[in-house]
Amino acid sequence: MAIRPLSAELQAIAREELNEDPARLEQDLKYLREWLAKQPHLCCVSDSQWLITFLRGCKFSLERTKSKIEMFYTLRTALPEFYANRDPMLPEIQYILKLGTMLPLPLPDDAGRRIILMRTGITDPDKVKIADVFKAQMMVADILLEEDDRISICGTMNVMDHSKATLTHMAQFSPSLTKKASTLFQDGYPIRPKGMNHINMNPAIITVFNMFKSFMNEKMKSRLFVHSDMDSLYKNVPQRLLPQEYGGEAGSLAAITEEWKKKVEARRGWLMEGEMYRSDEKKRVGGRPKTQEDLFGLDGSFRQLNVD
Repeated sequence: MAIRPLSAELQAIAREELNEDPARLEQDLKYLREWLAKQPHLCCVSDSQWLITFLRGCKFSLERTKSKIEMFYTLRTALPEFYANRDPMLPEIQYILKLGTMLPLPLPDDAGRRIILMRTGITDPDKVKIADVFKAQMMVADILLEEDDRISICGTMNVMDHSKATLTHMAQFSPSLTKKASTLFQDGYPIRPKGMNHINMNPAIITVFNMFKSFMNEKMKSRLFVHSDMDSLYKNVPQRLLPQEYGGEAGSLAAITEEWKKKVEARRGWLMEGEMYRSDEKKRVGGRPKTQEDLFGLDGSFRQLNVD
């Protein structure tokens, strides 16, 4: 696949902030492909567009890029609860998509960052598992990664609305699941999270919020913002770029939700085909197979990853 041309705005950011050098690009891509050819345990996509997304997300450090690719595909084997059976037409996924728990908003902010609205507690915990919510959200994240150059060049600004979160919802978050989700978000994707803005915090969410925070590195912690009101949020995320329900001009939640539901459904074949791209720990060379303990530090769980 050819590399998508960038706008002048994105080209400037990629050059100045990510060290992207068009003259060196083919050499970097050749190096990565040669490295991948020596990794028999990795079954992964190796077209130019996909690989440059990882290079950009790692500021063109080849060592960091290799580590990120390794983690990206290893986690797909380690987390079958998030990455197996990725059919958007499954009833539980349809239910989640219709609600719109994760919505990339139409327009970027003034720094070019993609704004992503996430709403906790809008699903019925008696109808759907939190792991399925994460699965649906990872489908959206993968489509963004494949289609949107902004998230690896400019980064993202997340808005987390907890107004509907209840103790019943939060009870679904075990320390094990929280650690897995934190590792995935922090280490598994070549994106540049620039801010995590939490609004409508309530007592139900505090314990889980603190649990997630405990698993974050200091860089991520420095990008956490808890807003007491919408005026505080608007200082980080321009009001006009938010949906109407949040005082903005980006259209209704219903319209944005329907757009993303259709987009995920349209990528059904791609998402399901993607299940084949992962690590096969039986083929890992030069080291023992990765375990749950290696990846997540989970006490008492030293099982090798399921490679069947």
